[in-house]
Amino acid sequence: MALPKPIRILAAVTICLFLFLFVQIFRSEPGQMKMPESLPVGQKYQEWDHDPQLDPSGEPPDPLRRVEGDNYAPDNENSARINATILSLVRNSELEEMLQSMADLERTWNHKFNYPWTFFNDVPFTDEFKKRTSAATKAKTYYHQVPAEHWDIPSWINMDLYHESVSLLVSQKVQYMEKPSYHQMCRWNSGFFSQHPALAHTQYYWRVEPNVHFFCDVDYDVFRWMQDHNKTYGWNVNIHDSAESISTLWPETLKFLEDKKEYVHENSARAWLEDGSKRPDNKRVAHGYSTCHFWSNFEIGDMSFWRSQKYRDYFDHLDKSGGFFYERWGDAPVHSVALGLFEDKSKIHWFRDIGYQHIPFFNCPNNPKCKGCAKGRFTDGAAWLEREDCRPIWFKHVGMD
Repeated sequence: MALPKPIRILAAVTICLFLFLFVQIFRSEPGQMKMPESLPVGQKYQEWDHDPQLDPSGEPPDPLRRVEGDNYAPDNENSARINATILSLVRNSELEEMLQSMADLERTWNHKFNYPWTFFNDVPFTDEFKKRTSAATKAKTYYHQVPAEHWDIPSWINMDLYHESVSLLVSQKVQYMEKPSYHQMCRWNSGFFSQHPALAHTQYYWRVEPNVHFFCDVDYDVFRWMQDHNKTYGWNVNIHDSAESISTLWPETLKFLEDKKEYVHENSARAWLEDGSKRPDNKRVAHGYSTCHFWSNFEIGDMSFWRSQKYRDYFDHLDKSGGFFYERWGDAPVHSVALGLFEDKSKIHWFRDIGYQHIPFFNCPNNPKCKGCAKGRFTDGAAWLEREDCRPIWFKHVGMD
C-alpha cells in the first residue's frame, strides 16, 4: 500500500537535508581565521618586499574641497556640503563604543565639515543613546528603526535546514554562525540599507561602526572628492574572508551570470576575485572565489550603485538562494563581488590617507598628519594574520588609486 502523501513529502525533505549536509561535510576545510600549523619552506605571507604604506604619502589628487570661512558651518543652510551622511547600524548597548568611534572621526575630520550622522537599530533607540550621541557632534543626528520586513528571517528560509547548517558550520568554527542577528545584520547591510525611506534622497554615505579608530587628520571633503572624481566606492582594508562561510557564494554568482552576462563590466576587477595565488586553499573551498573582499566596516560609497538594476537583481537572486542564513554570507564579500564584477574598477578607490583600525587590522599611512598608528602596520595580532592581506592581489590587477 502506498504511503500517505504527507509522509512521502517528509521523507523527501529529510533526504534533501541529508544530501545537503553530506556535500557540505565532504567539501569542508579548516576555518580560515585560525593559526596555521606551518608555512611551506620559503613561503612568505606577502608578495612584496615592503608594505606600500611605509612609503610617504599625502592626499589624493585635486580638486580637493576645503573649509573656507563658514562654508561648512553646522548652521549654514547654504553650505558646501553635498547630499551625504555618516551611517551606522548600532545597538543601544554599544553606546560607549559608538561614542569612541564618533570622537575619533569628529576629531580627525567631521568637526570641520559637519556632515550629519544617521543611526539605525532594529529596535527603538533609547533617550540616553540619542542624548549622548547628539552631544558628541555639532552636526545633525538622525535616528531610525529598521523595518521588520527588512530585518526578520524571510519566509522562504527552511528553519530545519537553517538549524542543521548552523550546527555544521559552528563545528567548523565559523564565527557568529549561531547568532541569528548576525545573519540578519549581514543581509540588511547587503541589500536593504540603501532602500530605507530615511535615505531615499541620500547619495553618498560613510559607514562607521562602534569601536573603530581613526588616526589621521583629513582636511578635505571626502564626499565631494568622491563626486568630483566620479568614484563609486572607497575602501580601506582589503582581506581574505572565511571560505567556509561563503562556500557557495561564487557558484551562486556564476549561476546568476548565466542569464546576466551583460552585467559584467568590460573593465571589471574580476581577476582580483578569481586570483587564488595567495590563498589557494581559500579559492578551493570557495569554489573559484579568492575570498578577497573590502572590509565593509569601513566603506565610503555612492548609493546609486546599490540601487542600480544590476545590484538589485543580484541581491534578490542571492537572497532567494538562502545563503545569508544557510551559510554566513557577509555584506563585505557580497558588496565586493558585486563591485568587482559590475563596476568599472577605476571607480573603486583605496583611501590610503585615512588611518583606520577595526580589530585586528589597520590601515596606517606614512603621513605626518597621522598619530597613534605605526606606519605600515597591518595588524597588531599574531604574525600569521599577515596572510589575510589581499592588497597585493588588488594592486596586481587594479593598482593603487
